[in-house]
Amino acid sequence: MATENNGRSGYGELPSVAVVLRAFREPVESIRTDHRVLEAAHQLAQCHELRRSAHQDAHAPDAPSSHVAACSHLLEDIDADRAKLIARIDNWVAENIPHRRGASLHTETLGAVIDRMAEKWVAAQHAIGLPARNGNGNGKRARATVITRRGVDGEAHLQWVRLAELADGYKDLITDVIEHRRRLPVF
Repeated sequence: MATENNGRSGYGELPSVAVVLRAFREPVESIRTDHRVLEAAHQLAQCHELRRSAHQDAHAPDAPSSHVAACSHLLEDIDADRAKLIARIDNWVAENIPHRRGASLHTETLGAVIDRMAEKWVAAQHAIGLPARNGNGNGKRARATVITRRGVDGEAHLQWVRLAELADGYKDLITDVIEHRRRLPVF
């Protein structure tokens, strides 16, 4: 684990909220020092897109029990992949981000925070009728467009507010890490 006394600043390596949100939508350049985090973020968004699709397929009114069982197994596999991606992010944090002794410990790992953001990003995209388009979408709209002259419907608004709250929390978290007020848990 990197500590504050090892001579490396490391803090410039934490990806900003805008970069993480962009990574959900499109692959990242491998020249970035934080590309392992961003690649994992991109793959987490893909996992949540697949998870959403499998969940919908399993709950289709005419879905046979064998299809429901297959979707259930697929969800287990997706969740196992998510756990590996979260661990990849957390390992990167342990190796690259200096940890200040005495700073308050955050309750979640960075990988868990990014996973929750990826889940809400996919939900927000679908709430306005857009597929996540991160490599697994089939290009079809998830539902009818909800944008009208009066704005977006309540569900779309709720999903985007939830994503914005998580994005604000992420921004506050990395700011606190940079300013030595908080440290990220590493396992």
